[in-house]
Amino acid sequence: MKIIYYNAFDPKDHGQLFQQRMPDAEVRLWQAGDVAPADYALVWKPPEAMLAGRNDLKAVFNLGAGVDAIMKLDDQIPAHVPIIRLEDAGMGEQMADYVSHAVLGYFRHFDQYRNETTQQKWLPKWPANKKDFHVAVLGLGVLGSVIVERLQYLNFPVLGWSRTQKMLPGVTCYSGADGLKQCLASASAVVSILPLTEQTIHLLNRDTMSHMKRGAYLINVGRGAHIVEADLLALLQNGHLGGATLDVFQNEPLPLSHPFWKAPNLNITPHISAQTLLDEGNAQIVTKLQRLEQGLPVTGLIDRQKGY
Repeated sequence: MKIIYYNAFDPKDHGQLFQQRMPDAEVRLWQAGDVAPADYALVWKPPEAMLAGRNDLKAVFNLGAGVDAIMKLDDQIPAHVPIIRLEDAGMGEQMADYVSHAVLGYFRHFDQYRNETTQQKWLPKWPANKKDFHVAVLGLGVLGSVIVERLQYLNFPVLGWSRTQKMLPGVTCYSGADGLKQCLASASAVVSILPLTEQTIHLLNRDTMSHMKRGAYLINVGRGAHIVEADLLALLQNGHLGGATLDVFQNEPLPLSHPFWKAPNLNITPHISAQTLLDEGNAQIVTKLQRLEQGLPVTGLIDRQKGY
């Protein structure tokens, strides 16, 4: 089995770890000009030349859950070559931890206490009731479902929105454009964990976010392009939104000149809400490779028509 490997952020170590799990395979780091035969490609944000016209490949594995980067090369990858993404690989629990921390912080007013502490103010607040604090999760895929389950465990009433109608136990589910507005209007906090597609780019703009309750909170752990950043900034400045926690941005690292750094009630983290755990990710790929070699089906196939 011949495998080519490329990771824009980790050119060697990940590939070496994978080689250790499959000692009989030939794993090589792809470099410009490499057109030698290969059975599989393991990639994260690869250059176009690596995959363009590779009819010899049996499958391309995307080394992460987010597929927007690989989908930019969709027209270069032969149509018969399946593209397979990682499913969870330790990211679900991390994402649920991150979102829970943000939601609990807003529910318990910890963001307000933090600001008041810097002003030496002692202002106890009356406790809220969880049954009145609905949390909307936009995106009900693998990671979104883990977030939903954690929020339910914490006894928050959960709403859900997806492109097509879904049914999840104990969740009030919405879909479509009208459903999005209803979902946003009913939530005290909104969590975005959507895939990035033509339909979700700038989905959260001044119009849609204006349907959110006054004082509601936004948490984005999906992709920065889901949000029109200028519109979010305006809604924070005029007080329509009570606050936001952002882990992803249109441009990363976030430029030092970006107004988000000084925006009111905005928490910023450097795209760390969930990171692939190498051991779990590699184990998942090995299992799927073995199944493919045996002619068995695998999960995590990207629907190239939908873009995720």
